[in-house]
Order: sequence, then C-alpha cells, then structure tokens
Amino acid sequence: MMKTAASLALALLVSSSAFAQAKRAMTIDDVLDLVQVSDPRISPDGSRVLFTRSEIKEWKDNKRVATIWIANADGSNQYQFLGSDKDKSPAWSPDGAQVAFLSTRDKREEDKDAGPQIWLIRAAGGEATKLTSHKGEIKSFEWAADGSRIFFLAEQEKTDGEKAAEKAGDDAIFVDEGPNGQERGRYTELWTIAVGDKESRKITKEPLLIEDFKPSPDGRRVAVVVRPDARRNAQNLGEVSVVDVQSGDVRKLTTNQAPEDHVAWSPDGSLVTYLAPSDTSWELATDRLWVVPAAGGAPRRVSPEFDGEVGSYFWTADGKSIYVGGMRRARSGVFQIEAASGKVRTVATGEWNGNMESMSADRRRGAIVSSTPTSPADLMVVDAATGQMARVTNANPRAAAFATSQFRAVSWKSKDGLDVEGMLWLPADYKPGTRLPLLLSIHGGPAGVWTTAFRGINHVYTGLGWAVLEPNVRGSSSYGDALLRGNVKDIGGGDYQDLMSGVDKLVADGIADPERMAVRGWSYGGILGGWTITQTNRFKAASLGAMVADWSSEYAMGFNHDVHLWYIGGTPWDNPEAWRRQSAYTHIGQVKTPTIIIHGENDTTDTIGQSMIFYQGLKDRGVPARFIRFPREPHGFREPHHQRIRDAEEISWLMKYALGKEWKAPARTDTKDDKKTTTP
Repeated sequence: MMKTAASLALALLVSSSAFAQAKRAMTIDDVLDLVQVSDPRISPDGSRVLFTRSEIKEWKDNKRVATIWIANADGSNQYQFLGSDKDKSPAWSPDGAQVAFLSTRDKREEDKDAGPQIWLIRAAGGEATKLTSHKGEIKSFEWAADGSRIFFLAEQEKTDGEKAAEKAGDDAIFVDEGPNGQERGRYTELWTIAVGDKESRKITKEPLLIEDFKPSPDGRRVAVVVRPDARRNAQNLGEVSVVDVQSGDVRKLTTNQAPEDHVAWSPDGSLVTYLAPSDTSWELATDRLWVVPAAGGAPRRVSPEFDGEVGSYFWTADGKSIYVGGMRRARSGVFQIEAASGKVRTVATGEWNGNMESMSADRRRGAIVSSTPTSPADLMVVDAATGQMARVTNANPRAAAFATSQFRAVSWKSKDGLDVEGMLWLPADYKPGTRLPLLLSIHGGPAGVWTTAFRGINHVYTGLGWAVLEPNVRGSSSYGDALLRGNVKDIGGGDYQDLMSGVDKLVADGIADPERMAVRGWSYGGILGGWTITQTNRFKAASLGAMVADWSSEYAMGFNHDVHLWYIGGTPWDNPEAWRRQSAYTHIGQVKTPTIIIHGENDTTDTIGQSMIFYQGLKDRGVPARFIRFPREPHGFREPHHQRIRDAEEISWLMKYALGKEWKAPARTDTKDDKKTTTP
C-alpha cells in the first residue's frame, strides 16, 4: 500500500526526531580521534589535490601518524598516494607529471645526523625514486619553473671533527655565537639539483641563516630572507635579498628594522614581493604585502586598501593581480588585489576559518582546508571567479553523531566604550532564559584571535552544560591596527576590562550564572588569566596554561620582543616599576581562586619556571592549587596521552571548584571494533 503525503511527512518527522535524539555530546577522546587534514597542494591543471591526513592509529604508540593522500578536485577517487608515514611536503612538478616530497623512509637507525631527502614519484603512481643523497639536513625545496631542476635549502654538513667532538662530549653551546641562539643551530646553504642526471651544485658561497626562499621564473636568481644571526627576539634583522644562481653573490633588497617573510616573484621576474608589518621598523601592525624591484629600489605597499591578515598569496600569470588567502574580523576569505591600483575584490568569505594554501597554474582554482564552528576541517576547492567552494573530503563522518554547540558571535561595549566582539558557544539543547555556568576562555598572543573555526574542546564543555565565551579583546589581530595596538603600554589593563565587560553582558542577558564562573587560557591566555584572578575573585576556578607570572625574570628566557617593544616598554632595569606592576606575581597576595597550572617542560616560548613561581605562591598562601608538568612537551603539546591528561585534569578541576561536581573522564576504549575505519 502506498504511503500518503501526510504519512510520509510524519515518518520523516519521526525519523528526524530520532536522529536528533541519537546525537551525543562530544568527549575529549572524540576530539583526540578527529582526523586532521592539512597541507593541500592542488595540481597545476586544477584537477587533483594532494593533502596530508593525520590521525591516531594506535593509542599505545602515543603519536599521530601523517600520510599523503590524493583526490580529484570533485572529491572522487581518494586514496593514500604515498605509502610511508615518513613522507611529507609533497609538491607537484610544473607540468603536473611528477611529485617531489621529503622523506626519511630509508634512514638507517644508526645514522642520527641524516635528515630527510628529496624523492620523486610519477603523479600517475608507481615506485618513488630518491633524488638526493645530501649530507646536511634538507629543510625545504622548490621546483624550478621549467621543471628541469629543484632548488633546496639544507643545513651545513657536520665535519668529521664536529661529529667526533660531540661524541666525546665536547658539545658546549656558545650562546648567540655563529649559528647558535640559546640552542645549538646550523648555518644553511642553497643548492640546486638536476632532475635528470641528479647532478647537484651548491649556490651560496658562504654559510648563511636563510629563513625563506623562492627561485625566479627564469631560474637565474633566488629571492631569500637572510638573518645575520640566530639571536632570540631579533627576527627584525632579517632582510630580503637576491642570490645569483651562477655566482652565488648575495644582494640586499631591503635594509631596515622590520621582519620580512614569505618572498615571491612577479611572473616576469622584475619584482619581488614579501610580507612585513612595515618597510622601516618593527611595528605592532598587521603584515602588509610589499613589492620591491628585483634590481633594487624603494619598496611599495601593494594595497593600502586591504587591512586584513595576509596568509598565502599568488600572482596571476599576467602579473596584473595577486590572489590572497587572508582574514578580516576573525573570518577567513579569499581576495584578489590589483597589483597596480591596490583595488580589492572579495572572492569568498564567511563564517569559516582556513587559508588558501595553493592555486592551479591558471589561478582558476585554489585549495583550502576549512572548518566552521560546528564542522571539523575538510579540504575545499574554491572557484576564483565565482567564490563557490566545493568540499573534497569528508574526513570525519562520525562527527555527524555529535550534538555540537549552538554558536553565535556577540558584541558589547567595554568600560571605555570600545566595541568588542566575542565567540559564544552554548549547549546544543540550550533554551533562552536558562542561566548556565560560564567558562571565560582567553586566547593566546596577545596578538592572537578567536576565529570562526571548529574547536573541539568547546563542544566538550558545552556538552557538560557550560556556556563558553571567547572575547577578542584589544590586542587581537584581524580587526585592524587600532584594535591590535589597543593594549600598548597597557597589558592587563584595557584587555582585562574587555573580558569583564563581556562577562557582565552575559550575566545581564540572563545567560551566565554569576555564581558559577571559571576562567581558562593558554600562553597569553594563561598570562591574562593569571592577571584576572589577581584583580577579581568573581571566578570560582581557573586553569592557567603555559603562563608568564613575572615579566622581569622572563626577560631573557622567552620570546619577549613584544613586551619590550610594545606591551610594557623598555627593560626591567630602565622601567622597573611598570615591569613589576604589570606582572601577575606582584599581586598574587590577592588571589583566592582555586587554580590548576599546566606547563610543558621543553617550553622555550614561556618557560616553565614561571608556572612554578605562581604555583608556589598560591601554595604558600593556602589557595587550592595543582601544578602538572609535562615532560618533553614544548609550547604546544604534541603527545596524545599528554593532551588527554591535560584536558581531563582541567575539566575535572573546573567542574569541582566552579560547579561543586566530581567529574572524571570516562575510560578510553581502544578495541579493534572501535578503531576508525573512515576515509577522508
């Protein structure tokens, strides 16, 4: 018997309701198990895309495994392209017939000094062949425009004497001498190798510290960014230069105090482009796109009209315009800039986050890894003419079962009238009029930003009943230079008021319960979070990660050029009162908030002693505190086991002290039946 329209509609309604009820809250293991897609490289003809897929395959191995995959631009015919998880950085040959990549697939266990080598494989498939057998570690490579050779950057080879000395224990590090910074370094060299006969030749005559490079269209020159030394907090000393491939001579194109990066050539080879905040000094400003004559001359800003963040960029073949992957007001986009006039056309933008990392040779298509607040990242292809975006991968089909947060952007006026925007995450089943416990989450930086990206941990918290507020306080990037500079000489001042006025808005709107609030942050988020609990006792619990408590004692230890130049100014000896006044440790006597502190032992950005002194101060005063140190971890944690402990312990702490609930992460299940069997 055929169903009537009414009965069919009822059946669909019931099915939809059952599906909605089947959705469940995300867990910290769901976040860890997400497949990560990255490094998209579209073929020169725009028909296929190479990309990297990273996942935890065996929990006991305590690592993510990254492999290189390929797919047609329409999403069809996806498969693992390279067989080894030791392969990385794939790059199409200019004609699309071959793919070069870096790999340690044949590295012998006893050869600890051997780095990755360049390999080649036909794009149609087959066996990979080794192109280089270089003694120094290869850092990166670029195809010549005609595909006949490859340019590569490598560390200077260790001499037998150096190897013998290190083996004997003569391995002292002479700080800030030669290629060393605070850690041991190596000089770099530019090389070229013919793809046909594998004949290699060193280009540079003397060892240099090269940070970025790009060969010219005719292959006769290489644009580079060269630093004179490896001192920390001296990125501004690097200069854009041109290396003559035949002679090895180096000629400077810039001479200033600004940090330059990301060099490229105009199609006719007459101009070099690069990114820098200024053409004169190290300013607290958004990176601009600059152009300078390759023969020498004054740099020119390409587009004063474009005030967004610039990521990757690509010249059109006729040299008339440049496509930019960028960001404005925390939203990503693709933009086209006319090279002569600076006029900007928005190609695509919206409530998503991602950077266009490659384009086809005709610049008709670009490849982006993009996420939204409610959808994990996937590979997308954008049409440069229409701005239409088509999804290539479905890397996490299981995410359809998650009850993700309700997401919205909110805005408010700070104490001094400044307009501030924040990202608000609410439980999937939230109903207006319900007061929720509030988690104030502070971004890093200070010149960081909360974007419209998928952040799994927020879905975990909303699944536990929290509202999460992420304010883009003054000092945040992508909102223009005025906001970016809003906390100059005032770190912990106006930005703290921006936080608290956002909290007050949610309380006034009936969303946040003022008696159940917590604060969390990492890096500068941990710093400003630590400052916050010295200024108010409104929060019942705090989680501080990778923090700095005392600016003076961190002066020589971490990356502090921003504090020295902008956020406090001067030095601890010529401006001691400000360095003391703006340190959370100075005011620790006012803290009453139970606090968990988390830090990696190998963190050289914010050093672990900073967390130790704050923890000890809390303990000595009788404030509930817990400090967890993580061996081997740098500023951003890498090991899945550590990531799980970090998140589980933070949630447990905040649930206990802010909500009065004992919470423990469910045991992780890793049976064969539970293994991921999804494809991108």
